[in-house]
Amino acid sequence: MVVMAPLSRPERPDLVFEEEDLPYEEEIMRNQFSVKCWLRYIEFKQGAPKPRLNQLYERALKLLPCSYKLWYRYLKARRAQVKHRCVTDPAYEDVNNCHERAFVFMHKMPRLWLDYCQFLMDQGRVTHTRRTFDRALRALPITQHSRIWPLYLRFLRSHPLPETAVRGYRRFLKLSPESAEEYIEYLKSSDRLDEAAQRLATVVNDERFVSKAGKSNYQLWHELCDLISQNPDKVQSLNVDAIIRGGLTRFTDQLGKLWCSLADYYIRSGHFEKARDVYEEAIRTVMTVRDFTQVFDSYAQFEESMIAAKMETASELGREEEDDVDLELRLARFEQLIGRRPLLLNSVLLRQNPHHVHEWHKRVALHQGRPREIINTYTEAVQTVDPFKATGKPHTLWVAFAKFYEDNGQLDDARIILEKATKVSFKQVDDLASVWCECGELELRHENYDQALRLLRKATALPARRAEYFDGSEPVQNRVYKSLKVWSLLADLEESLGTFQSTKAVYDRILDLRIATPQIVINYAVFLEEHKYFEESFKAYERGISLFKWPNVSDIWSTYLTKFIARYGGRKLERARDLFEQALDGCPPKYAKTLYLLYAQLEEEWGLARHAMAVYERATRAVEPAQQYDMFNIYIKRAAEIYGVTHTRSIYQKAIEVLSDEHAREMCLRFADMECRLGEIDRARAIYSFCSQICDPRTTGAFWQTWKDFEVRHGNEDTIREMLRIRRSVQATYNTQVNFMASQMLKVSGSATGTVSDLAPGQSGMDDMKLLEQRAEQLAAEAERDQPPRAQSKILFVRSDASREELAELAQQANPEEIELGEDEDEDEMDLEPNEVRLEQQSVPAAVFGSLKED
Repeated sequence: MVVMAPLSRPERPDLVFEEEDLPYEEEIMRNQFSVKCWLRYIEFKQGAPKPRLNQLYERALKLLPCSYKLWYRYLKARRAQVKHRCVTDPAYEDVNNCHERAFVFMHKMPRLWLDYCQFLMDQGRVTHTRRTFDRALRALPITQHSRIWPLYLRFLRSHPLPETAVRGYRRFLKLSPESAEEYIEYLKSSDRLDEAAQRLATVVNDERFVSKAGKSNYQLWHELCDLISQNPDKVQSLNVDAIIRGGLTRFTDQLGKLWCSLADYYIRSGHFEKARDVYEEAIRTVMTVRDFTQVFDSYAQFEESMIAAKMETASELGREEEDDVDLELRLARFEQLIGRRPLLLNSVLLRQNPHHVHEWHKRVALHQGRPREIINTYTEAVQTVDPFKATGKPHTLWVAFAKFYEDNGQLDDARIILEKATKVSFKQVDDLASVWCECGELELRHENYDQALRLLRKATALPARRAEYFDGSEPVQNRVYKSLKVWSLLADLEESLGTFQSTKAVYDRILDLRIATPQIVINYAVFLEEHKYFEESFKAYERGISLFKWPNVSDIWSTYLTKFIARYGGRKLERARDLFEQALDGCPPKYAKTLYLLYAQLEEEWGLARHAMAVYERATRAVEPAQQYDMFNIYIKRAAEIYGVTHTRSIYQKAIEVLSDEHAREMCLRFADMECRLGEIDRARAIYSFCSQICDPRTTGAFWQTWKDFEVRHGNEDTIREMLRIRRSVQATYNTQVNFMASQMLKVSGSATGTVSDLAPGQSGMDDMKLLEQRAEQLAAEAERDQPPRAQSKILFVRSDASREELAELAQQANPEEIELGEDEDEDEMDLEPNEVRLEQQSVPAAVFGSLKED
């Protein structure tokens, strides 16, 4: 039951309350200035009719007009009440008035201003909204304007009122100048390009400006160039030419784009000849190939568009004679532009580096067929290129310049060019030497031999001030007298055209200057030998040897010794020996083999055999380890030919001690084979036994097969058993070496890797020793499975009283009961008992018993 109780206050007889409101009313009467009490009461009345709720808010605000919480909730509730009504409804005006009353007390609250402005924007009241925004900005402190302006700018942009928006943006930029890009974008969108260009120019010139969009100064500049060049009719307040040319000096890495923008500006303005002048200026000043390509492509496209437009205009209006002439002129201009491209590109490269010799040569080649341009290019090149900064050989420009005059029959001009070239301060002596050589070759080509000799003698003459060849502080003219290139050419000319004395003087001068090479020394000696001055040629060799050290002196020694032996043979044997000893003193092992063989050959032909053997023996110690095996083979062969086979035993023993295991194994086999041929069976067996210590049965099966064949032919049961015992002990020795076992097992299994983990794929976590043991057991099992059956044939023994001839005869005979031993003898064969061997019985000859035999 609802009981309506009238208010007991006489001043408000219109207020009516329900019974549930009485507790809140009593609380308010007790604490009428408490915001919390009013808020609890308002929260309780949220479901009441809107007029009753508004009345409650009004009562609260009458007592508490400065409460932000009450005003905020009250205005929010009033806006929500009219949200779905038409904007022309009078209720909107009541809500607006309510906001205006709130701002009497709440004019410093930006949230209320924002809500009110948004409410007015929704009503579409433009002028009222703008004035409200202005009131808000005037009422709020400057620190809170940043909250108002975003909504204000959105309001300005939402209506097609560019003048109002521009004025608003100008005010905003005074507060936030860093937001100029936003204003510029709005100006572009509203087609106010002149002011946009002005603002953009201001931004570009402001070094302190930081773009909110993260754009660099160049990007802003590029936008400005595009804006002013593409809209010449709308941008009137700026000097476009001056702005873009300022950018050319400021952004030197983007010249191509800026030149194209400037030309595009004039093209859009209709100044086509001015645009063509800009393109020509650009291709003459750009410094990089990229910029040149951009400008040239744009220039060519411009010319093509001009020709196409002219042809289209002529076809529409009908051709006249003047139009044909103009069209042909444009076509000729376009063809000339395309033809000039290589030359223009070469000019760009030369502007990058005017001291690039190769580019100058390419420029001359581009002028092929035009002598005047070629001469001008060569002249400009030799005047421009600084020899100390040149890339390439600067003397080639002078030489090519003179060659051009020579090819055209102007020898005097060519000589003048080369004469000037000899006075140029080149960086390298070799450049000046090449010029002098070219001077001589020029005269030789035209058969002026005496003049060629005079020029080269002049080049090699001693200067007034001598200098070292590599002394960079002295000019090259004072150092060219030590150039081997000039001296070599002079020596060749003297040999061909001069006298013996003059040629000899040139070679002597080369040796005195200490600039000779081993080839020069050999040439000098050969020249003297050709003129029968043998001792003089040997002196030349001696002088050359004193100039050089090993290994440069190797060719001189080889030639000298060969010539000396060919000349004197054994007549000056002691002198030849002294020369060989002198040559071998300090000779590196790499070059010793040839000299020792030549020395030994001398001793064999003209000296003593024991001296030759001593030389061979020295050679085996002096040569490189890789050449020792070959040297021992030569030593053994010569010793066998001179002294006989038995003399080679000591050589074999020395070779086996010195050589590596592989070569020592081969020497042992040859040594044993020789002893076997001599009938020294015990010696051969001892050699095999010694060699077995360096032969692993798993990798050197050929050795063990050879020893087995030897024992089959010449041995008995004990010797075969001893061989098998040695083989087992050697294999056990190698099995104790873990690393060697691993490598050999990998070889057997065919693995391509060299790690122990490859022996058991998939078990990389196991211990390496366990892997090796498993693999060894596996190999042992395989060997047991592959064991051949025991040999059942008889062993052929050798009688102890047989003569040497009978032994040789038995060795040649085929044994029908020869033992057939398998490749891998197992250990069971080592355990044969003597009573298991069946011996062959033979009758004893009567001659053995002599007179003891009974009748």
